[in-house]
Amino acid sequence: MASSFRMGSAFPIVIAACAMIACSAGSGGTGAGPDNNTGGSGGGGASQGGNGGAPGSGGVPSDGGTSSQFMTGPGGAPPTNNCDGEGPDYDQDGFTVEEGDCNDCDPNANPGAIEVIGEAPTGEGGGSGGEGGAGEYVPVDEDCDGTADNVAGPCDTNLPLAGTDPLDGARAVEICKQAATEKDWGIVSAQYVRGDGTPYAANQQVGILNTFGPNVMPRAGASMLALSSGYARLPGQAGACTNHSCTVLGLSAPGYAPPDFPQDVPDCPISDVVHDDIGLNLTLRAPTNATGFKFNFKFHSFEFGEYVCTTFNDQFIALVNPAPPGSVNGNISFDAEGNPVSVNIAFFDVCASCSDFAQNCYDDPTAVPPVICPNPPANCCSAGAGELAGTGFENGFGDGEDAGGTSWLQTQAPVTGGETFELRFAIWDVGDTAWDSTSIVDAFEWIANGGEVPVETTPAPPPM
Repeated sequence: MASSFRMGSAFPIVIAACAMIACSAGSGGTGAGPDNNTGGSGGGGASQGGNGGAPGSGGVPSDGGTSSQFMTGPGGAPPTNNCDGEGPDYDQDGFTVEEGDCNDCDPNANPGAIEVIGEAPTGEGGGSGGEGGAGEYVPVDEDCDGTADNVAGPCDTNLPLAGTDPLDGARAVEICKQAATEKDWGIVSAQYVRGDGTPYAANQQVGILNTFGPNVMPRAGASMLALSSGYARLPGQAGACTNHSCTVLGLSAPGYAPPDFPQDVPDCPISDVVHDDIGLNLTLRAPTNATGFKFNFKFHSFEFGEYVCTTFNDQFIALVNPAPPGSVNGNISFDAEGNPVSVNIAFFDVCASCSDFAQNCYDDPTAVPPVICPNPPANCCSAGAGELAGTGFENGFGDGEDAGGTSWLQTQAPVTGGETFELRFAIWDVGDTAWDSTSIVDAFEWIANGGEVPVETTPAPPPM
């Protein structure tokens, strides 16, 4: 079992005992680790137990016991062809020993990897790969900086509410590290943009908040990024809106959505016109041992509940380029029915009442596609209205307009280790500039657990 951590998650690290220049063949000995260990990165034969002590690499998993993410024993030695490498980079991870690779037999350990902290393995010995028990957790220096398990902390303390530096926007969601070289992971570039990615200066639609009312705290660190089709401010803050409809650009100013957006909403009409679009565009390079990433967000809108399933439904998207498998035109935040993040998403559960749900929606079976107005979902307002308190969404910033929101949600998507990609958080008004919406984003993490990472959005687990 692996434990999650900020800017990364536990990853099965299988490190061979090897020389600094070449990985030599060998076998035998009694392993001290658990059974069912995951095979490593080499192409070796069946496990003979390894030499004990250092984790094995390249062996066939043993039988019985409980699977473990970390181990201290079994595993056959790598083959004599230097971990399948044909040059000085024996593990083919893009780094040589001269470039700082501290274990050239394990592609998961190099200067381009992210540090991982796991838990002590569990299990009982006795399988074919070794005779040892569960063993102890062995810290590993994945990023080859000379110290194992030294994970960086948050970087979002004392960020300004109205800051215009896009790197502060990234820091607010725990994306801290900047890539120093073409082989380094982290932020390559950051820019506030319009919906289509056109560079744009931050304005009142962007805010860095340390709370969202008294009942919504950051999921990690000290701050959260707020993006709004109105003003990203709380009541009483400088520049806050004083009613449920504020606009920076105005109805006469055109908006700019990416191609194929706004995203279609099943069974509901949708305008193809956007206004008040704003986003944070990040170019990121993934750690070499990353398999994906995840982040938390909440969405709130004055369009709930009377404007559910109408042409005016504001949208929040998380757009990835290149588009990962399972995304909708690159958007990775949507529910199981394909609804984008708007008042139509299935997770809209923070509200006081569903009595006016979709009251301005009208069935139209002759429309293309047909419009079928929804009934309130079973979980409608199941979380109550407590998380709206102090946000302005509980009373229209004083004008009495009702609203609603989602609880914290988590979106995840796959990446290939070492790849460079774009991630854009964006929000826009659809069809008009009225009845504002705000999304808050926090707790970005790299996923490095070695398994497949499907695109999905689910209720967020409790913060660590």
